Amino acid sequence: MTEKSETSGFAILLIGVGLLIFTFVNAYLFLGEKLSFLSKNLVDVFGEAMGPLVETCIRVMYLGIMGWIGSILTIRGMHIITELKPKDREEPEEKPKEKLKEEPKEPEKAKKAK
Repeated sequence: MTEKSETSGFAILLIGVGLLIFTFVNAYLFLGEKLSFLSKNLVDVFGEAMGPLVETCIRVMYLGIMGWIGSILTIRGMHIITELKPKDREEPEEKPKEKLKEEPKEPEKAKKAK
């Protein structure tokens, strides 16, 4: 059972890291593209700029969601892996120490009443 859980933890971790790497490569390639929409007429500039701006917004949302999902998968994979390990790392329990017998303390009000 532990081997299956550990294997699934590593699989989820690798998928998350792979998705993060893919996201960063896509973002790098996206930043390398040239956007050119220069014109002298303001109406032409606005009309030509809307298409690339909408496309850029869609790409940024796509990359953001991919990065978010990749980070969640990476965190879940690490959580599964580290949750299984503490059982192996636990130190043996110490011998219980002799308990010192303490006399019960009287409440402050009872002391003042005497």
